[in-house]
Amino acid sequence: MPYEHILYDVENGRARITLNRPERRNALCPPLLDELERALWDADDDKRVHCVIVRGAGPAFCAGYDLTGYGRAPADDGVPRRGMRTIDDDIWSLEKSNRRIRALWEMHKPSIAQVHGHCLAGGTDLALACDMVIAADDANIGFPPARNLGALPNNLWIYHCGPQWAKRLQLTGDTVSGADAAKIGLVLKAVPPGLLEAEVEGLADRMALIDPDLLSANKRIVNLAMELMGAQVLQRLAAENDARGHLAPATRDYFRAVKEKGLAGAFKERDAKFGDGRARVDGPELRDDRGHLVDAKE
Repeated sequence: MPYEHILYDVENGRARITLNRPERRNALCPPLLDELERALWDADDDKRVHCVIVRGAGPAFCAGYDLTGYGRAPADDGVPRRGMRTIDDDIWSLEKSNRRIRALWEMHKPSIAQVHGHCLAGGTDLALACDMVIAADDANIGFPPARNLGALPNNLWIYHCGPQWAKRLQLTGDTVSGADAAKIGLVLKAVPPGLLEAEVEGLADRMALIDPDLLSANKRIVNLAMELMGAQVLQRLAAENDARGHLAPATRDYFRAVKEKGLAGAFKERDAKFGDGRARVDGPELRDDRGHLVDAKE
């Protein structure tokens, strides 16, 4: 069955899954998530595959969830179906999306996220579900919707960068560069943009030398350790917590702004007061009157 929203190929012991909605900066929509899940399980079943690379076409890895249809009721086919009418409808919908992404965690083969450009909101859900994340130095990573659109529906941040940096970034919606993300452990490492593909492919080359059954055993014991620390229970709770966040006054104001100004206008209104929206890992966060980071003067 052909794919419409992703590209899929198998070569030299790896499956490459490329998000292929570059005109939307690879925003996640239900058909793409369906295809992604199917491709992941196909790769897991393929004895030629030792590991999976997840990457994005065009200028971004993934700019988040596609919100153009968010909150609309499903088409009327005569069957009473869930929309966004109740908090349980909301939780159900969030968990449905989470299950698709969770295939990256549950599959036996290891995965690498190849992150360039924007990796925002749902893009971080996808990247952090991978076993390893390698980013371009200048990638832009964060969850700006935490400013006014609920909480994070998936939340593996604390297991990567610890509670303080998880709070610093989630409580403000600020972003970090790929280079800074590597410093705090949010990603495995960062490399110059021109070397990103070679870095990821080089790691895949090394895993192609290992028996896939051994790759599975070693991936799964680490994941089981994280599960014993509550990692998967937390993902279920994250969906419920996000639905709770959707009841906040700021979220109602966001949807009102979308109706009045459109998505782009609502985002601009939300983010303008945050200046460049960046966090600084090393040194003081000094800002100019526009809210942009500036270097400290001795």
